[in-house]
Amino acid sequence: MGIGIKSQSSAPSEQSLEKLHAALQFGAFELKGRFTLGSNYTFLVGVQHEGAQYQAVYKPIKGERPLWDFPENSLAQREVAAYLLSARLGFHLVPFTVLREDGPYGAGSLQQYIECDANYHYFNFTAADKEALKPVALFDLLINNADRKGSHVFFEDGTRRLYAIDHGVCFHEEDKLRTVIWDFAGQPISAEELAPLSLTESWIALLDAYLAPQEIAALQRRAENLLASRIFPPAPTHRRAFPYPPI
Repeated sequence: MGIGIKSQSSAPSEQSLEKLHAALQFGAFELKGRFTLGSNYTFLVGVQHEGAQYQAVYKPIKGERPLWDFPENSLAQREVAAYLLSARLGFHLVPFTVLREDGPYGAGSLQQYIECDANYHYFNFTAADKEALKPVALFDLLINNADRKGSHVFFEDGTRRLYAIDHGVCFHEEDKLRTVIWDFAGQPISAEELAPLSLTESWIALLDAYLAPQEIAALQRRAENLLASRIFPPAPTHRRAFPYPPI
């Protein structure tokens, strides 16, 4: 029996999203610490808005390490694009994310911080939890995720809600998919799972502030190819198909 991916049962309510949106978009925030893993500067920040406090992850554009195959100063925008597309499709995998122009180190993405067990990740998930990753695998195929590491998928403490993070190197127009999640290769994708991918025209207005036109066109082509094939593809053999490091 296939796992439906239209939405998660614990998707945030409209009211909670509105409050979170307002806080992350307009609240004052201050640095609390820096995440030391990863090649780009990433900070934990405290956000205050209308008497409420939130934790968030701030990734300033100035802290992005240049990549040879991605445009400079574009990773923060890709983080926001991944959130917007995940929400539009009803996947609700990516924590709430906005672009802030007024961060302590300038413009950057600001993403809801999710409490989780950092020691529980793809490489020690139970079989049942790995099976729950089918929506992530489909989302990564769609957005052409070039860096899906094992620690980038996790379950929120308490709610057990599935999240996926770190989408700065996605949406390239060339085939870049590198992921540890090849568990579903060769398996069919159900009509229910594919249904959200059919309205690609609406993605232009949604994403054109964050992605180049050719990247949006490539995204639409990937959706069309998935709708036509209805199969999770195997890992490519002509190039590297796994991220490094894998976790």
